[in-house]
Amino acid sequence: MTHVGAACGTRLAFDCDEARIDAVFAPLKGCHLPGAAVGVAIDGKPAYRKAFGLANMELPIALSTTMRMRIGSTTKHFVCLAYLLLCEAGLADLDDPVGKYVPEVHGVIRDVTIRQLMGHTSGIRDAVELSWLFSGTGHPVSSQDLLSLYRNLGTVNFPPGTAFSYNNGGYVLLTFAIERIANRPLEEVLEKRIFHPIGMFDTRLRRFDTDFLPNSATLHTRNRAGDFEKAYLGTALSGEGGMVSTVDDMLRWLAHMDHPFVGSASTWEALKTPQRLVNGTSTGYGLGLITEHYRNVTTLSHAGGVLGGNSQMLKVPAAGLDIVVMVNRHDVLGMFLVNDLLERCLAGLDPPQAERNVAIVTGTFRSPATDRVVQLHGRQGQQYACIDGFDVPVRSGADAVLHPAAGYGMLQQHIHLVGNREHPEALRLQEFGNWDELVAVSTEARTSTDRIRSRYRSDAASVDALVSGPDAELQMTTVGPFGSARFTLEPLAENVWRARSTDPMSWGALLAFDQVSGSFKLNTTRTRGLQFRRCG
Repeated sequence: MTHVGAACGTRLAFDCDEARIDAVFAPLKGCHLPGAAVGVAIDGKPAYRKAFGLANMELPIALSTTMRMRIGSTTKHFVCLAYLLLCEAGLADLDDPVGKYVPEVHGVIRDVTIRQLMGHTSGIRDAVELSWLFSGTGHPVSSQDLLSLYRNLGTVNFPPGTAFSYNNGGYVLLTFAIERIANRPLEEVLEKRIFHPIGMFDTRLRRFDTDFLPNSATLHTRNRAGDFEKAYLGTALSGEGGMVSTVDDMLRWLAHMDHPFVGSASTWEALKTPQRLVNGTSTGYGLGLITEHYRNVTTLSHAGGVLGGNSQMLKVPAAGLDIVVMVNRHDVLGMFLVNDLLERCLAGLDPPQAERNVAIVTGTFRSPATDRVVQLHGRQGQQYACIDGFDVPVRSGADAVLHPAAGYGMLQQHIHLVGNREHPEALRLQEFGNWDELVAVSTEARTSTDRIRSRYRSDAASVDALVSGPDAELQMTTVGPFGSARFTLEPLAENVWRARSTDPMSWGALLAFDQVSGSFKLNTTRTRGLQFRRCG
């Protein structure tokens, strides 16, 4: 397959027909529900600007492209640029250790570099995820509170540079580094060095959703009954995902990226260039920016998600195309809206890869080396792989390999089936060039609930856990440093349980119990092998 990019000189055509674009967002056109704001530009000139749905279901007020909305993790490359501007001024270096600016962190992570934090290759635990996972959401947790977790987090996911794992906590540490170098809060650094010079006067760093900020759309979360409600994270958001912006401001930003005057050419090269692991594999992730190939077309992007909303910012250099979509509802993903827009309007895409007409593969597999767990199952005719508690839709390749479905390619998780394809005896999980061997575990022999009802403790995360309740309603309650959380437990196989959070964020985790000690290791998409010892 040939990847089409700006470097090859091929100009792709984007059909900016209003009716064709409107059709992508037609399901959001209703006047009684929240929706999305959309902007499209060609060669830096806005060609389509429109909003669909309500900014607030209570008033009601219609969304507009000039209204402030959360952009979540799209914030990340702005914060990386802020640090690199300090490097240009001779105040810092990209490969400085985090301990140089944040010396109070545990000694195990002091030598992790700023570059590794930005590129998600640091291997450190994600303090943001651990806070949400074990302490719940909805109550105030400051950035200082999150920083305090790193004083005791003496275990890591993996050695620095050896793997990729998306990590919001690394950007909390990056925020503190920037603030201490500049001797100013991150808000001031971003406004004076980036937002105002570019003309992004409606863009802000907004730490909490519980304050009042003029001209802001409300976030809308679906509750378990299917109704929309207001639910707040509570946790302070900084460099990991704290920005609010407008479609119009983001189009200005995307145009600036093509001919930047904030940041040197070498700075922008560093932002865009994907990092490489020690095994030589490209992560596809630069410093807050993602290079991917949608079909055969090279894209530069970063999505963002918060409780009740999300965003996608994407460039197609070969078409001179910029797209930004901001959503203020929990149940619609801007990333997939943008993909649909490319499907309908961008010429030159390769046809979809044909799916093999094969049976759904089922089974549960556990790694003897790492205790990671993969569950293969089907849903509405689609093959899924639950990896570390997160369901990923996968497609069958020409061989006995399951690949991430469209939209999930960044995960770089490929499952090689060993033995009989429909009932494999083992799996080989390939992830960013690293391999893990998993063997099938019996789904007939379930762990006795009497054996796992107990109290547990993770000293590294400062979390207590209680497994209790009748067999049909077994649950785990955790008490973290800032609050508590509750999970329902579902048996998957012998000594393997799936934990589903009752929090609005719907966290998932897999618990792998040790038959002898009774302890367990917890794995999520961002936490690996977190040890819980049995206390009684």
